[in-house]
Amino acid sequence: MKFSVERDVLADAVAWVSRAVPARPPVPVLAGVRIVVDSGGTVTLSSFDYEVAARSEFGADVDDAGEALVSGRLLREIANALPHKPVQFVLDGTKVSVTCGASRFTLATMPVDQYPNLPELPERSGVVDGAALQQAVSQVTSAASRDETLPILTAVRMEIEGSTISLLATDRYRLALRELTWKPAKSDVSTVALVRAKTLADTAKALGHGDVDVALGEGTGVDLIGFSAGGLVTTSQLMDGDYPPVRRLFRDENPITAVVRTQDLIDATRRVSLVAERNSSVRLAFAEGEVVLDAGQTDDAQASEALESTLEGDAITVAFNPQYLLDGLGALATEYVQFGFLQETKPVEFVGIDKPGGTVAAEFRYLLVPIRITS
Repeated sequence: MKFSVERDVLADAVAWVSRAVPARPPVPVLAGVRIVVDSGGTVTLSSFDYEVAARSEFGADVDDAGEALVSGRLLREIANALPHKPVQFVLDGTKVSVTCGASRFTLATMPVDQYPNLPELPERSGVVDGAALQQAVSQVTSAASRDETLPILTAVRMEIEGSTISLLATDRYRLALRELTWKPAKSDVSTVALVRAKTLADTAKALGHGDVDVALGEGTGVDLIGFSAGGLVTTSQLMDGDYPPVRRLFRDENPITAVVRTQDLIDATRRVSLVAERNSSVRLAFAEGEVVLDAGQTDDAQASEALESTLEGDAITVAFNPQYLLDGLGALATEYVQFGFLQETKPVEFVGIDKPGGTVAAEFRYLLVPIRITS
């Protein structure tokens, strides 16, 4: 095995595959990245942790074909540290030498014949715009749970109906829904997939340019999902279980609505929450013409700030976890946010709006459970 490649091409490929290198591998060979070089000038890097597989292909100047398995951690650190010059890889016995300019590294190899075969990418199910996918995933994944004791809630529920993909995530305290369009290979496609939120977020972020092919395994049930674009491929096992029927929590109408400029509310929330102690809330009192934010329930520190707001319905006061409030506001891509209330203790809906009384951006909706206000 002997080939040369530009440093930046190598670094990008290694960064992609290192996502699936486990920090604590169940077997030693899974700590490695497999390098396969063919005589046609293509180098393939791959990694696998039995749940997520990643593969990257790039062109290189190949002198000798071959393959090797080296430490993924060391390969990533070396690739990031190399100068911006061509990089040469040479396999000599049980060692791989990496040379770049005046820098030279030698890596021990692991038994490549013990490395498991990666799952095959399913047949392509459709194409989605990478930038739209990245934005949609970033909007919903903040609402996914990080509590591994409830693993089903660490997933994003992906509902596919025809040309529409709906992404849902919840941690029981908040719920995010984002809908986007794609180009399915079959117009009558209808399926549901539970994808780990972290895997989906990492993948969407890396593939946020150009078109992304989406592939869903078929048969007795969808159990594998794959994404590919620009020589980068990843597959992930889907999660099993019954996701709670959370979509029905969104209301068709809200008797009380209020509209506030999004960025002003973000800035004010950050300021007043400086005095909010851990696990305490920020209160929002909506009245005609304004909303007053306040935080701090001790004599040590208190804060309040008033913002311009429009209100339809009765005055209402709610309290939120400040970080959950900021997550919801930050996910909106509109100048204004419209809140929908039923009553003080019921979940509050956030939707984007271009101006007071204007058009609601219905493709993204966020529900947040308020904190009960104690007198």
